[in-house]
Amino acid sequence: MFTVLKKSLKPLMISEVPSYANKFFYSLGFLSMISFVLLLITGVVMTFFGPNWWLTDGVGKYFRSVHLWSTQAFVIFIILHILVVFFTSAFKPPRRLTWVLGVLMLACVMLEAEFGYVLRGDFSSQWRSLQGADFYNGSGLGYWINALNYKQIYGIHIVVIPFAIMGLLFLHYVLVRYLGIAKPYRKDVQATTVAANHNVLFLRGGVTVGLILVLGLIFPSPFLKPTTIQEVATKDPQLMAVTLVKEFDSSSDTATYQDNIAPYTYSTREVYITAPYQQLLLIKTSAKDQLSAFNKESQTVQTQQLKDAADFYANWDGKSQLPAYNPAIAVVGSLVEMASTGYYESYLAAINTTAKPADNSTYVLRFLSDTGVLEERATGLTLTTDQYGMLREESTRAPGAWWLAPIGVLNHTILKGDNNGDRDAAMLFGSFFLVLIAYPYIPVVNQIPDKLRVYKLIWHTNRK
Repeated sequence: MFTVLKKSLKPLMISEVPSYANKFFYSLGFLSMISFVLLLITGVVMTFFGPNWWLTDGVGKYFRSVHLWSTQAFVIFIILHILVVFFTSAFKPPRRLTWVLGVLMLACVMLEAEFGYVLRGDFSSQWRSLQGADFYNGSGLGYWINALNYKQIYGIHIVVIPFAIMGLLFLHYVLVRYLGIAKPYRKDVQATTVAANHNVLFLRGGVTVGLILVLGLIFPSPFLKPTTIQEVATKDPQLMAVTLVKEFDSSSDTATYQDNIAPYTYSTREVYITAPYQQLLLIKTSAKDQLSAFNKESQTVQTQQLKDAADFYANWDGKSQLPAYNPAIAVVGSLVEMASTGYYESYLAAINTTAKPADNSTYVLRFLSDTGVLEERATGLTLTTDQYGMLREESTRAPGAWWLAPIGVLNHTILKGDNNGDRDAAMLFGSFFLVLIAYPYIPVVNQIPDKLRVYKLIWHTNRK
């Protein structure tokens, strides 16, 4: 297969290169592309068969694992490639634009990887969705990106960013093909021109593919069953009731969510109380409409009834009969029962109200977040931000998003105790990428690689 591939790609390959360009360091760009192709292939297959296939079927699980390891390879190769370009100052004119395209590609790759975690369909997806939402909301990107909106993230992950990467990759290749491999910019370093060793290049590509396929088999992508509202209502009906009261009186985390933007502007009472309760009445036609009775009361009476409901459920054992004097208690009790059957969550996932946002995966995840069970479970699995949880998987068998280590370091050092840590980390991380993009154009600072002299290890050529 690789022989046929090599022959078909030969007209596109660079034929003559500096002597050091046949070394492994200069295969990293090609290996990045190979990893990306494998990502596209596995991603298309997974999209065709759907989430149920990649979560339950044996072959689907394997494709899911190969997709994970292809992501790991793509990220590490592109980072190493950029480091080689940096330390050899290969971003100098006329190759500045090549560097800019590479950094933009790295940013897209990191976003793509994080969105992939959101779509996995397990507990990791739930937890990382919430963490990502705080990151985007804090940075102001939440106006355009809602990490809890499965449909939006799915479209971005399988269409928008892949096409962006392909476009950047094409432009990057055209520039490299036109300009050739960067030669030493120093006059005291000589490098002879030799024929490019395509056989070695494709051999390295074949080994990379083989290694990814083997790793996907030996170290499968972990899976932890996602948490459901039905599970919460069944195991801890009191917690379910207490959370519903908070949604009712608009005191929950979602109802009071504040950042430099307010992405959750929908009414928690409308979404979590009114709409599902009205749906429940359509089924239980003989049941008394306790919500209407509550709504007919004055604002003062409603406030007192909600306070009484909060006091009652704070001490409820989950089994005792509910008092008949308070319609707010009755409404919440009915919804707890509805949730224990699984119907409450299924309705939230299909709800059609005037509330925003329109995608209803947001409603389910925000409610689960309000219960506190997601954070409790993540803490038990050492997956929270203060545990450097983003850097690993739920299982030690497979690596996590180790490329987010700088954010973890920020949250443990200069942003420790910062109430707006997610926002400030996002701004610092974004500022770093902006500086990285502009690096070739910054006088004096862009001479740092030459002072470090790491290029000696990479070029390893004769000096005058």
